[in-house]
Amino acid sequence: MPTIRFLPHGVTATARDGESLIRAAMRAGVHINASCGGQGVCGKCRVIVEAAPETAGAAAGEFYGIEGGLSEWISPEDAAAGVRLACRCRVRGDAAIRVPTESLAAAPERGVRALPARAAAAGFDAAALRADSNGEFPLPVVKHRLQLPPPSHADNAPDAERLFQALKNQCGLRGLCMGLPVLSALPEALRRAGFSVDVTVFQRPGGGETGRAGGEIRRVAPGATADRHLAAAIDIGTTTIQARLLDLRTGEILAEAGAFNGQAGHGEDVISRIMFSEKGDGLATLRKAVQSTVNGLLAELTEAAEIDADDIALATAAGNTVMTQLFLGVPAAHLRRSPYVPASRMYPPLAAPETGLDLPAHAVVLPFPQVSSYVGGDILAGVLASGMHKSEELTLFLDVGTNAEIVVGNKEWLVCAACSAGPAFEGGGVEFGMRAVTGAIEDVSLHPDTLEPMLLTVDNGRPAGICGSGLINITAELFTAGVLDNQGKFNPPSGMADADAARSRVRNRIRERSGVREYVLAFAEEAMIDRDVTLSEIDIENLIRAKGAIYSGCQTLLESVGLEIENLDRIVIAGGFGAYIDLTRAMTIGLLPEVDPARISYAGNAALDGATMCCLSNASRAEVLRILAMTTNFELSETPSYMDHYVASLFLPHTDLEKFPKLRERMGR
Repeated sequence: MPTIRFLPHGVTATARDGESLIRAAMRAGVHINASCGGQGVCGKCRVIVEAAPETAGAAAGEFYGIEGGLSEWISPEDAAAGVRLACRCRVRGDAAIRVPTESLAAAPERGVRALPARAAAAGFDAAALRADSNGEFPLPVVKHRLQLPPPSHADNAPDAERLFQALKNQCGLRGLCMGLPVLSALPEALRRAGFSVDVTVFQRPGGGETGRAGGEIRRVAPGATADRHLAAAIDIGTTTIQARLLDLRTGEILAEAGAFNGQAGHGEDVISRIMFSEKGDGLATLRKAVQSTVNGLLAELTEAAEIDADDIALATAAGNTVMTQLFLGVPAAHLRRSPYVPASRMYPPLAAPETGLDLPAHAVVLPFPQVSSYVGGDILAGVLASGMHKSEELTLFLDVGTNAEIVVGNKEWLVCAACSAGPAFEGGGVEFGMRAVTGAIEDVSLHPDTLEPMLLTVDNGRPAGICGSGLINITAELFTAGVLDNQGKFNPPSGMADADAARSRVRNRIRERSGVREYVLAFAEEAMIDRDVTLSEIDIENLIRAKGAIYSGCQTLLESVGLEIENLDRIVIAGGFGAYIDLTRAMTIGLLPEVDPARISYAGNAALDGATMCCLSNASRAEVLRILAMTTNFELSETPSYMDHYVASLFLPHTDLEKFPKLRERMGR
């Protein structure tokens, strides 16, 4: 088998003859950007094929061991220097591959933090959730301490009946069942513990006047574990996976962690992931990738909190429809084919081994239900956490991302829709786009006289690229300064407002490359990478399409129920990316409607908050089902006015400046 040496990692791996280079890299643990899922259309997986000692005999100009890899993204000069796209390369022999900084994916990076014990860490009152049913604590999974009378000649009832009777007499539980694994272990478990045991019971929402009827015995253990009763809340995002470790006795959040979704190397958006899943063992590969990411987070959480994973009895998992099906290994092909049908809206409670998570066999995993093909459980969790379904205020809930989801309504009704914004906010479709990791440009201001950029990067690193918030901020600054026109094209200096000799110095940064005009944010000598970091008209066009999809989606959904922006009482922006959006600049480019900023609030990771709530309360689980029942989904692609609104939104900020009166006044237009 051919041997591939990856530089500067120093990693050597074997590859199959004819195997894709990017797949060989992923198997070797070398993460290379592949925003398009290996389709060869994003140009982000650039690598350099180098001569190595073992290939020194190769003929001049021959890139030994590698076949293909050329595309329109690679100039003739770069091609001569050995630059190739990893996704288009086939391994034919031994080779040495250098992965430049800009092609390195950030997937391995994680963050974890142990937290001081607190009940309201996520912005809600855990104690109130748990006491939501007649003063009781209606947890989904409850651990009961029992002392059973040992059997005798006078009382020789079967062990299972003895256990059921004790649960009824001591805890008021009835109508329970148990699976064969628990029953098989029961006789020895009772006798080893002297009939003093802790019994873990999974309880479904409702079921009787007190909510105590029905349920499943998940574990019978010696009576010394009642003080260790934990759960994990998981948000399975397309880009990022977040998790929390909870103490079910107190509602305290013990630790939080996050990591980039390990599936990212196989496609940056859900459509790319679905396409990858349809190839060979693609579905199994994607499932293994997300399982690996979640299991890594669980290991970090338990280590940070200094607890044993065997004490985790419950996990909730909120994700969009595609992520949920891929996590569970359910084929997702029909989600991208008309009429866009999900496999199921509801998922049963699952034993942890069924999900591939490194949790004890008795742990229960609760996947959130789904609304439609592209509005999933993460949105139901977010709506739950926002409380909009209980409020009289007319609210617009917006989760900004590759697949933007919109919910409008109040306690009487809810409508929702999804719109494909594309990966621009995650760095996709932008030549120097990247996630918000070290060196990503996240903010910029232009000098009022010279229009020279002053950059702020993540971790104050040297510029390496542009993250989503940076893309919004840079475009807004260039537009308000008159450097860009309303179509996202660069104005000549003579066309800029108040142009003079000093302001015309911006010409030093505006240039044309391969027939496309671009603005140089950082020259190579200032950057982390060995190339100029630029923002091109093509990049801006992709941003305009993304923001146009979201704005027109909001407008169309409101119009579908006879409302306008002015009718909204509040706007809630959810998602990790949403917290970094500058409201003024988002309105400047037409991503958000121009409203009083006081009416806009950030919900942070509302999906994780909702998943946390469902760990702590069966009442919250019942609320999710109520939200699902009261939500009507609109397919924007089938709404005739959506395309009209979308086309009108493909300008900065919009074709109709009457919708942005403050911006028009500020810019004197």
